[in-house]
Amino acid sequence: MNKRQALIAAALAGICAGTTLNAAAHDGPAPGDKEKCYGVAKAGQNDCASSDGAHSCAGQAEADNLPTEWTYVAKGTCEQAGGSVKPIKAGTAAKPATQP
Repeated sequence: MNKRQALIAAALAGICAGTTLNAAAHDGPAPGDKEKCYGVAKAGQNDCASSDGAHSCAGQAEADNLPTEWTYVAKGTCEQAGGSVKPIKAGTAAKPATQP
């Protein structure tokens, strides 16, 4: 392996490691006084992976208010917005939540 190949390999390894750490940090505990709220995210505005495994990235919600999609909200406001702090179980059919 020549120096150029080694440099490229090191750069790619650094990018992959940084992406993995960033993804792991984003899916961890809610920042500050926020909580995950399922069923209130708008299409394309979810914060991370869906609870049913349909996708693993932010911004991929296909419809508004799907119960498998979540976004961070201020603690204590999730139920008031018509959402739930508990995800639905994997394999359960996801349908848009109805607004009261």
